[in-house]
Amino acid sequence: MARFVFQDKSIHYEEYGAGEPIVVLNGIMMSCGSWAEFVEPFSANNRLILLDMLDQGKSSKMDGPFSQAIQAEVVLALLDELGIEKVSMLGISYGGEVAQRFAIKYGHRLNRLVLFNTTSRTGPWLGDIGEAWNLAADNAEAYYMTTIPVIYSPGFYREHYTWMEQRHKVLQTVFSNQEFMQAMVRLTNSSSDFDVTDQLDQIQTPTLVVSCMEDYLTPMEEQRRIVERIPNCEYVVIPGCGHASMYEKPVLFAALTLGFINNPKTTFTIV
Repeated sequence: MARFVFQDKSIHYEEYGAGEPIVVLNGIMMSCGSWAEFVEPFSANNRLILLDMLDQGKSSKMDGPFSQAIQAEVVLALLDELGIEKVSMLGISYGGEVAQRFAIKYGHRLNRLVLFNTTSRTGPWLGDIGEAWNLAADNAEAYYMTTIPVIYSPGFYREHYTWMEQRHKVLQTVFSNQEFMQAMVRLTNSSSDFDVTDQLDQIQTPTLVVSCMEDYLTPMEEQRRIVERIPNCEYVVIPGCGHASMYEKPVLFAALTLGFINNPKTTFTIV
């Protein structure tokens, strides 16, 4: 566990393992701790770098509204702090949005890019979902019911309902923390005007985009929009999986990420 200072804010990050570096960018509610089960596989052959962005986890809270664009600058500052010239990057959901911003502006610092369950814009659908989250933010139970069930596929939710009930109890406490909830509102609002769709063709980094068939927060059409615009892009669809792919399909999540990042070849000649 370590920290550095970015614009008078304390930024928390964690490092594990050695080898080609992978920076992981959290989904909106996540923190470094959310990746505990992935530390072992992700650091077995790589230098794994986990990051709490502004208003996440153990990093400093913001004093008021901010633009998501600053999160890409946090990532750049992290690489400079560590003296790393190039990394591969994994971003899921909100973290995938930040990863796209980074790839557009600082693509020369990337080796590979992996995007799970994300979008290139906050359209009316996602914008209204975010507004619903904000409206429920002053009531822990309402916030849980508004945000959590929809991020899982119906089958996973049904088959793992005991686990979901345990999560419910844990998150009730988390969502009762006003500092956390104020940060969630700011994070949600930070991406309200997000739209990099017309800039995606600037991403030259070899990219893997992953959709899940039962993702109701960022539906497959959102990832297809990305795939159509990034020149050097591979696309995978996971059936029977919702938005929280890392929890629903952890083995596949790890295999896709590590297989793509650690494959030394980006082109093959079939003879």
